[in-house]
Amino acid sequence: MTVIQVPRGLRRAATAAAGQASTASYLTGWRVVRWLPEPVARTAFDQIADQVHRRDGRSVRRLRDNLRRCVAEPDLDAATRAGLRSYLRYWCESFRLPSWPLDDLVRRTRVIGEHHLRDPQTAGRGVVAALPHMGNWDWAGAWACATGMPLTTVAERLEPARLYDEFVAFRTGLGMEILPLTGGAPPMRRLAEAVAEGRLVCLLADRDLSRAGAEVTLLGEPARMPRGPAALARESGVDLVPVTLAYRGRDLELTFHEPVPHRPGDAGLVAMMQGVADAFSGGIAADPQDWHMMQKVFTADLAAR
Repeated sequence: MTVIQVPRGLRRAATAAAGQASTASYLTGWRVVRWLPEPVARTAFDQIADQVHRRDGRSVRRLRDNLRRCVAEPDLDAATRAGLRSYLRYWCESFRLPSWPLDDLVRRTRVIGEHHLRDPQTAGRGVVAALPHMGNWDWAGAWACATGMPLTTVAERLEPARLYDEFVAFRTGLGMEILPLTGGAPPMRRLAEAVAEGRLVCLLADRDLSRAGAEVTLLGEPARMPRGPAALARESGVDLVPVTLAYRGRDLELTFHEPVPHRPGDAGLVAMMQGVADAFSGGIAADPQDWHMMQKVFTADLAAR
């Protein structure tokens, strides 16, 4: 790979995305990246990703441990490096999204199983989509809004508040409705209203650190996932559609999987989330480098904590 002289603002943005810089650097870099040529920005973010990989910090080790569930040991280090590049690519693209022409974004989005989204929309029904931390979910959300599917989602409240406000403003500018996970009204009521309005509700669902999470099998191992997507879909009477994402060259591929059948009772919620986990497992195993999970998700790791 060609080494370039990384502009200071771009280095600030990439380093902040890797979790190693101040909020001020993050916000300054965010404004710089969107105006640079895409190849320049991508090359710089790749270089930062490789530096983070060489440092082998806690997040890198956690990513490696998670990928170990679906990548053979001889290929694990290469997959981890590729995973960091994919993760920094997510940030590079997200920084650039506010200035990205939507027609180009839509043109670079490949979609499989789109009828699982459009058929309910045509019938006036909303959809609950469950996603893992794969590819670029901001890009996916912008695509949905740009193609006529209004979207509502939940975001963790970041500290400091200014950083959270910037994120909300950014996503709102793309056409999304953002609800805070904490620090406001409980989001479930508004999510139910959004589904009833025929909106697409997108929920990241491959990690749950609470004791109330559903115990499922992910990539062949016990893991904990939130019950919320299944509960919302069942109570609202709408489809629960797992979605997986992966990069294909310059493009992003979205796969809308078969809706998960509704099942009754608490055991039914767990069974529904197992259906989501099965779809996630297939998508992650096919494109492990695009699964950006740098936190504990498997039960054995949570128990060790």
